[in-house]
Amino acid sequence: MTKLEKGPQGRRRGRGARERILSASQQLFRAQGINRTGMDQLCAVAQVSKRTAYQHFTGKDDLVAEYLRRFDPDVMAGVFDRTDLTPRERLLAAFEVPTSGPEELTPLCPYIAATVEIHDPQHPASQYARDYKLAVAARLAETAREAGATNPEELGEQLALLLDGASARTRVLNAESFPAAAAIAAVLIDNALPATDQDRGSENATVGQPEAATPSG
Repeated sequence: MTKLEKGPQGRRRGRGARERILSASQQLFRAQGINRTGMDQLCAVAQVSKRTAYQHFTGKDDLVAEYLRRFDPDVMAGVFDRTDLTPRERLLAAFEVPTSGPEELTPLCPYIAATVEIHDPQHPASQYARDYKLAVAARLAETAREAGATNPEELGEQLALLLDGASARTRVLNAESFPAAAAIAAVLIDNALPATDQDRGSENATVGQPEAATPSG
């Protein structure tokens, strides 16, 4: 059996320590930022000793990278893997971010927040954030391709940029920006999709209609 260790409050700690540390990091990093959160505070919230924390993570940098890796491991699977929506509907669903009211707006994207706080592009967290953002754009492009977009890579990059902009603007203004972003996304998506046969028929009918006779003076 794994040897149990007494935590800072005298309670016995077991294999759940790693999960509690990650849960505390998600809570604290999102609420007050990475740089303002120290290991002492993390250990206190997770109710583990620093010795235990360093048995699971080599340091704070390692913890930050793991925090990001576990945040959304399947790259928005709740949107892109839905089978009840058409590809176009899945693209729009990416902008449906649930909120709990004006006092609890969606926090800034953790990948953007981590990159802003960590200035080293070679930091493991910066590298993971970059890989994740590329993966989101790739999944958007893949879905755009399924929807029949003429240039799916371009549409995927446009929608990824729009998502990041809505996230940042929501945080800066403390006002929800995703509904406006969704409206812009709908225009981008529809402009990128080829006209349907029905649309072409309507256009042809309009073109083929005789001009109204001009009354003679």
